[in-house]
This record gives sequence, structure tokens and C-alpha cells, in this order.
Amino acid sequence: MGRNRSPTFANRQAAGKRLGEALRERDIEVDIVLAIPRGGLPVGHPVADALDVPLDISVAKKIGAPNNPEYAIGAVAADGSVWLNSDVINRREIPSDYVANTRSEMAETARQKAQRYRDSKSSLSLTGKRVCLVDDGVATGATARACIEQIRQADPERLVLAVPVASPRAISDLKALVDEVICLEVPSEFRAVGQYYEQFEQVSDEAAMSYLAAE
Repeated sequence: MGRNRSPTFANRQAAGKRLGEALRERDIEVDIVLAIPRGGLPVGHPVADALDVPLDISVAKKIGAPNNPEYAIGAVAADGSVWLNSDVINRREIPSDYVANTRSEMAETARQKAQRYRDSKSSLSLTGKRVCLVDDGVATGATARACIEQIRQADPERLVLAVPVASPRAISDLKALVDEVICLEVPSEFRAVGQYYEQFEQVSDEAAMSYLAAE
């Protein structure tokens, strides 16, 4: 879409409203919206409102590289569903025991987070449902991949990925994993999700959980 000269979205809630409008304009019908915490919940809530469907979560944690936890070599969802970047793992010669141990640790962290967010409520059944997965943006796509794998395990009828902004490479890769992608901005000079928001502060667990409590 060319060079992005100024932030496209005022904040996550505004992005969510635009995303919800885009889904309605395209007549995309879903039964449930799943947001990826934390930043996906302020986006997912107005999407769920626009589509008049329940809001739930899909939780995944990055598997970071040794000595560089912010560099994702994969991601694992709360149920253990995992995506690993085998090319990076092989190229960097990352030990298999490191990958296995970190995967186990992050899966448990994701499970605990999902449990805390739902506050003892069980997750909604996705079998045979039309599901929309939402996040505030996609940079590498690692967490989205793990969440998609988790959702696919539940055998939904249809899976749509909806995000306000994404890198061209990541969104191209993710299109092969879902039935449809709705992405409002795919900047050719993408550097980071936050650069496309005027306000992109960290979302606390308490703030994120408030969007579920409003359901």
C-alpha cells in the first residue's frame, strides 16, 4: 500500500472499530471472535461488538532464541500446539533440548495465562464454528501461527484472520493457513506494528481482562 507517512490508527480500539466495519462490509459472518492477549483484546472487543458475537481468547507465547528472548524462533499455544521456525533453528544451531525445554515452559505460561484471563470459565467450543482470530498487528506471525494451529485442532468450519496491520511477508505466509485474511494495511516498508498507531502503550493484564469481563 505504499509508504506510511503518519500513524494509521489512533489506538487499538479505533483500529478494532475499523476492522469490524471492514468485516461487515465484506459480509463475513462468524460465530465467535478470538483475540490474542494482551494487545488483541482492545481490538477484538469492538470487532465482536460489530459482528454481535461472543469474544474469547487464544493464548500463545513466543519461544525466544537463546540469549535473545525477543527474537522468536517459534511459538506455543496454551494447549501445546506449536509452530517452530526450523530454518532459523537449524541455521543458528539451536540445541534441541533448549527448544524442548523452552517450549514446555512457554506452554505452561500460556496455559496459566488463559486460565487467569477466563477466571475459571471454560473456553467456548469451536467445533463446527466460524471463527475470527484477531490481533493488533502481525510482525513475524509466530504467535498467530501457534494460535491458528490450536484453533485448527478444534475443527472449526471456517477460520478468518483479521488484523489492522501486518508485514507483507508474514501476512503472505499466514494466508496459506487460514480460509480468509482481512488486513487493513500491508505497508511495503513495515518495521514494527506500533509505528502505525498514534497510541500504542503496553496493555496490562488487568486492562486486557476487562474486555472479557464486559462480555
